[in-house]
Amino acid sequence: MKTLTTDVVIIGAGPVGLFQVFELGLQGLTAIVIDSLPEIGGQCSELYPDKPIYDIPALPNAKASEVIDNLWQQAATFDPTFLLGEQVEHIEKISESSFNVITHKNTTVICRAVNIAAGNGAFSPVKLKVPLIDKFEDKQLFYRISNLEHFKDKDVVVLGGGDAALDWSLTLQKTAKSVLLIHRTTNFKASTASVNQMYALCDQLKMQFLCGQVSDFQQHDDKLIGLTITSKDGINRRVELDELVVCFGMSPKLGPIDNWHLDMHQHQIKVDTQSFQTSVAGIYAVGDINYYPGKRKLILSGFHEAALAAFSIAETVLEKERIPTLYTTTSPVVHQRMGVNHSLESMLD
Repeated sequence: MKTLTTDVVIIGAGPVGLFQVFELGLQGLTAIVIDSLPEIGGQCSELYPDKPIYDIPALPNAKASEVIDNLWQQAATFDPTFLLGEQVEHIEKISESSFNVITHKNTTVICRAVNIAAGNGAFSPVKLKVPLIDKFEDKQLFYRISNLEHFKDKDVVVLGGGDAALDWSLTLQKTAKSVLLIHRTTNFKASTASVNQMYALCDQLKMQFLCGQVSDFQQHDDKLIGLTITSKDGINRRVELDELVVCFGMSPKLGPIDNWHLDMHQHQIKVDTQSFQTSVAGIYAVGDINYYPGKRKLILSGFHEAALAAFSIAETVLEKERIPTLYTTTSPVVHQRMGVNHSLESMLD
């Protein structure tokens, strides 16, 4: 059992959770970020890392992965601690101004406030429903890719028709010996540009596409060696492979959040828009996980909520009636917290 201490626990390492680290840091508050996924970025990293996002201020056209990289660099200024691959199971209010946050790995974090930035909840991959094929998981069957080199010079099959399936197919095509994309239909839920690029590579014989669904598999010496693909017309085809990547999307689940005794509205946490505090004093919620009249599920909205929540949390943790607005361009206090060494005068020279 591990015990840590911080000012604020942030549940969720997606874009809003990362920006919340920065906003809290500006207030002089430390943060520990907990996420059930093994890497930062939330949906942006898991579902559409190469998908362009057009509505982030000052970034007219950036890949989701680039947005996450930039947010990480910004948050890293304040040296947050990340507990990745850990799911928060319990939040215990041990006094008016302190909580125990306990994960499924028996890590306990003692904090003054909790901020839930969990997006749509905890995510788990939608599994391939073929009996007994799960025994190859993390050996030859993968629901996420963490090491491209593993697929170098291999015959790879990718299943799915969304952004993740197209993105990984196009990426693997540059590394693998061969890539075969399989989807049950020719109607893709991916960007038109990615679909067109996939078809162009197929025309150039640099990858292949097959319409159908996996109905069975073949193995030899405990290794996955092939799949049976059944088309809509009932014809079975066998394809050989070394590695299988399944991109059927992620299934969001509120999980333990349902048991934290917070007021809810259709699986979202109710908050007030002055402080973004929940029905439990000291627990806040920002981003897609929260609800208030007029709520819009946009990253941009989450950034705004994180900024306002940081002021409210600071008032509570620092026990002040009102926190003044300090501007990052001119405030010596903020510059000191950010480790900015140059003065305003030197910037003007």
